[in-house]
Amino acid sequence: MIARILASLAISLLLVSSQLLPKIRIDLPIYKIFPQKIDAGIDPKNAPPVQKLSYTQPQEYTATSIVVIDAKTNTTLYEKNPNLKHFPASIAKLMTALASLEKCSPQDVIVVRSTEGAGTQMGLDIGDRVTVENLLYGLLINSGNDAAHVLAANCAESQEEFVDKMNERAHSLGMLNSHFTNPTGFDNNYQYSTAADLAKLANVAISNPLLAKIVSTKSTVVVDDAGTKTYYLQNINELLGEVDGIEGIKTGQTQGALENLVSKTTRNGNSTIVVVLGSNDRFSESKKLIEWAFNNFNWPHP
Repeated sequence: MIARILASLAISLLLVSSQLLPKIRIDLPIYKIFPQKIDAGIDPKNAPPVQKLSYTQPQEYTATSIVVIDAKTNTTLYEKNPNLKHFPASIAKLMTALASLEKCSPQDVIVVRSTEGAGTQMGLDIGDRVTVENLLYGLLINSGNDAAHVLAANCAESQEEFVDKMNERAHSLGMLNSHFTNPTGFDNNYQYSTAADLAKLANVAISNPLLAKIVSTKSTVVVDDAGTKTYYLQNINELLGEVDGIEGIKTGQTQGALENLVSKTTRNGNSTIVVVLGSNDRFSESKKLIEWAFNNFNWPHP
């Protein structure tokens, strides 16, 4: 009985105080009362490679410009004149491929109305009917200037508009030290890029499954739409099949550019992009840089 009376009095006091006391809102910073442990470390899945204790500096190379990056994090592992403007030569065809796929589907059939006869060729003739996919094979395996010309003429209203698309895409990729004037990679004082920019281009291009498949192909045979004409394609990249984990991606060589090569190599799930421009021996120097990177860095694993 006494307990019931005391409980009734307590309830009455609470009701009265709620009416008489001023209403005060108190916002308590809960995170200060119950602090959470915050891990300031980097997610191992996205962590850049780190130098090994046995790290050694790379040797001297003839290439005018060099960039070696970790493909997943874009971390620079080595560079030499990375922002020096240089003729890209046929590495420009990577941008030609990306610009072509903005408007044309791989299954589209193109009728060859005109062609480019200078330099390396896929083997197109006027009147040939070829899918965009097979033209891309000719563009990136044989480095066909004829394929570049046909794609530019048909995947835009004009070649001028196509080149504009190439430059727009370059800007969107952050290739701020690059400019294109033609889809073939012919030397032109207003067509230039840098090792750093071409590393960005290569990393984006090879993320496209179709282009990744093409640039890793050592040799193949494609046919026209009717299946009556055959194009025999042989990749110029000598590292394919010679370097463990090599995945392509593009060669380039002109009188002004000397020897250019951009390569992607993956080992144990870790990938590097190596760009050499203006080299006297692009394949040997690229191979040495690839081995140097994997021998001198460790990649964290989750």
